[in-house]
Amino acid sequence: MNCSNALPPVKNNKLVTFRKLLCGVLLLTTAVGLPACGSKEKKAGQTLARVNGEEITILQINDELRRADVQADQQEAATKQLLESLIDRQLITEEAMRNKIHRTPEVVQAIERAKANIIEQAYLESIMNKIAKPTMDEINDYFLKHQEYFSQRKQYDIQQLIMATKDISDELKLFMDSANSLDAVSAWMDKHDIRYTRSQVSRNSTDLPEQMLAKLKEMPKGQLFMIHEGKNSLLNSISNTKDSPVTVKNAMSQIEQYLINKKSKEAVAAEFLHLRSLAKIEYLNAPKSPVQ
Repeated sequence: MNCSNALPPVKNNKLVTFRKLLCGVLLLTTAVGLPACGSKEKKAGQTLARVNGEEITILQINDELRRADVQADQQEAATKQLLESLIDRQLITEEAMRNKIHRTPEVVQAIERAKANIIEQAYLESIMNKIAKPTMDEINDYFLKHQEYFSQRKQYDIQQLIMATKDISDELKLFMDSANSLDAVSAWMDKHDIRYTRSQVSRNSTDLPEQMLAKLKEMPKGQLFMIHEGKNSLLNSISNTKDSPVTVKNAMSQIEQYLINKKSKEAVAAEFLHLRSLAKIEYLNAPKSPVQ
């Protein structure tokens, strides 16, 4: 099911890629001779290998281990693999420079775009780091105002038929609209050689977006409903519903994280509006943005 969590981490796609961008630009800036931050630290680290005179240090390995979230008992083996990978990376970088790849318009533009993204994300992270931790009163208030997620939480057991959306013909749509069970639909699909898979999932109120939760609360067992998820479509039927309450103590960390993420999203949005209010923005040969 394409169900977003009712208490989701409020993600900014740009922020998710911050560390990946940072790694990429540090590599690129090294390649093109730009001043890369941390170069002194690199020289100060224990040298593990030299590639045509360029050092690969334990600091680089530790950074790779940290970003890959390698467990302690796997780090020794991973270190050997990462060292070889860094050697290959250095060789490719040197060869790319010999071939002047770093001077092509596409690469120059990519470097500038990545640098701008890193600076932007570093600034946004500095804003979010100032967000105050939610108080107990705020947590209790959210808990009391959203009983459907907590003290009145329910668990829905759902049976599914999963099929490719492209395989749903007008004829199949008409049959599904009139069918009263998944078995009837699956029998029709078997007869017409339409491929599908069966599945069964359990979702509680907290996993569901508000609009879907409102529909499920009024939906009788056995009623069919469709959800589109990428290239697939899921025909669903509720097989069972049961109470699954949680206390404020058990939900505290989840509510706290949700409120922090919500405040962070609001702070970032407010900062964009503030900066726009101070800036002189002129639309020339482009349509005016709908952002006010």
